[in-house]
Amino acid sequence: MKRIIMALCFGPLLAVTGCSLDDYNGKPPSSAQFTITIENVATAYPFIKSGVFNMPSGDTQAGAATPGKEFEFTIDAGRSEHLSFATMLAATNDLFYGPDDEGIALYDDEGNPISGDVTDQVYLWDAGTEVNEEPAVGPNTVTNQPAPDTGEDENENVRSINDVTTGFDFNYPAVNEIINVSIAHVDGTQFKVTIKDLATAMLATSEGDRPAPLSPGVWVVHAGLNPLYTIGEPDFGNGVEAIAEDGNASPLGEYASTHTGVTYPASPGGWVVHDHGTKPLFTEGSPDYGQGVEAIAEDGSEVILGTNLDNLSGEEESAVFNTPEGSTSPGAILPGSKYTFSIKAAANENLSFATMLAATNDVFFAPKDEGIALFDENGNPISGDITDQVYLWDAGTEVNEEPAIGPNTVTNQLAPDTGEEENGNVMLLSDVNDGFNYPTVAQTLKVTITAN
Repeated sequence: MKRIIMALCFGPLLAVTGCSLDDYNGKPPSSAQFTITIENVATAYPFIKSGVFNMPSGDTQAGAATPGKEFEFTIDAGRSEHLSFATMLAATNDLFYGPDDEGIALYDDEGNPISGDVTDQVYLWDAGTEVNEEPAVGPNTVTNQPAPDTGEDENENVRSINDVTTGFDFNYPAVNEIINVSIAHVDGTQFKVTIKDLATAMLATSEGDRPAPLSPGVWVVHAGLNPLYTIGEPDFGNGVEAIAEDGNASPLGEYASTHTGVTYPASPGGWVVHDHGTKPLFTEGSPDYGQGVEAIAEDGSEVILGTNLDNLSGEEESAVFNTPEGSTSPGAILPGSKYTFSIKAAANENLSFATMLAATNDVFFAPKDEGIALFDENGNPISGDITDQVYLWDAGTEVNEEPAIGPNTVTNQLAPDTGEEENGNVMLLSDVNDGFNYPTVAQTLKVTITAN
């Protein structure tokens, strides 16, 4: 049903507004234009999971892994995520082992979990923070320095040791002569990582062969590029220097701990202005209508809903939103970005919309099923922050998995519309006890409306 404009400027309303039919040309005085802003206010986290490894297997206290010993730890990771870590080549000034800028992929190109030796994806890096001396011999190498964080500042970038031309000229052994790194798929999204200091890990110095231990370190699971360091750029100052110079994992471990979590985008979606009392997008406690909310909730795709907008109950005006403000192409809104759209509504009409809590299986943001009243009890158009009228909903169409980790969450699924069917009802997420942690609406979105 499309909007039918009627002359409502009479009776009590005439007394309140002081209008006349001539003033409004027969249109109701209580119609208005509104601007809606949906802003992503979530926290952006560089790490999805993180931890410290500092206890060699079989040892009873934290310390370095000396030749023949190893560190082991278990991680959880989704298909789109990589592993990065940093551990010091002890006996040096500021050298450490870790993957390259991308980290180590934990799934193959077909989405299958990997298992095996990944040492060929590990490199020896110079942190660029301290001038190199002869390993195990120089006065400021880690075993000889009088105190932590001593030695001549280098003020250089993170580089492969093969690209370093300053400091002491030393013939470092190949990576696979010192360290072995292997990953074993355990089950589901779990992997066991083993970082072993080879029994033959030695450095040939001017004072004879010296052992080459591996220090405690930090591991992170991340999407995108390696967030611990960038090759060719200075150390970030978050704690890699403390590992590379002193074998001290605590500063980076503490930083990682406070910067670990799920970054939640919000997807493109659709909005509808509709008659008061109608439920155009869903009915709480009932199955999804099959008109496109499922595609938003599972895949962040507004396309199906966009083709069905005219069929929605009570629909007067509607459209999709898919382009972040300031962008020239469609996409999700990441923390700090927003969608903005304009609507026109009359006093007896409400606003409904839906946008996905991305990184989940089928969770979406929306008002209650009858939408948000756009005029108050006095007939005035509303303005202000309406975030408290927005809720997180479970579409009931796909079984929930751990956000950002589960194999069928939106960022990890192999194709749209995959995952175990739930055949449930649309429910408030707060009423779903799936055992996973989710943000509140206010931690993720700020929704405002302005009457123009």
